[in-house]
Amino acid sequence: MREPMNKLRRRARSTTGWVSATALALLAALVPAVAQARQPAPHHGAVGQSRSASGLRVVPLTVTSANGRHAFRVELAESAAQQEKGLMFRTVIPAGTGMLFPMDPPRVAVFWMQNCPVPEDMIFIRKDGTIARIAVNTTPYSTDPISSGEPVAAVFEVAGGTTARLGIRAGDHVRW
Repeated sequence: MREPMNKLRRRARSTTGWVSATALALLAALVPAVAQARQPAPHHGAVGQSRSASGLRVVPLTVTSANGRHAFRVELAESAAQQEKGLMFRTVIPAGTGMLFPMDPPRVAVFWMQNCPVPEDMIFIRKDGTIARIAVNTTPYSTDPISSGEPVAAVFEVAGGTTARLGIRAGDHVRW
């Protein structure tokens, strides 16, 4: 770095004088700091929120069951386009993660597994936060409809087998 700075000083001295050379040297030293300061800060939203690689908001979610509390970090599919895509094309759903599909107002939810290469557990959540129903180990790529069977305020999708492994059942409480 010293060599380019010396060249800059020599060029500045020959054309604009010592004061300008010093200003240019200071400016050159500040450019990396200014460039870094202009980088957008990562979005964290409210406490406990961030963004996933796919750009969706990530929030904490807890399921309280008979055997304890189970914590997850979930992507929020908030828009119609995000909900339509869901977990399509994902080949892995890491443990402790999932996707939440909020529904306001609550309604009967019908999902399918088209373009989903891994099995999922679909947890249908009532407005009061209790689990209405769980569709366990759904069939990858299936176009068969999977219904909540009653109006729900959200659907929470996790890797297939998660609910059995953690002992999560209908009637348990979900909070996000």
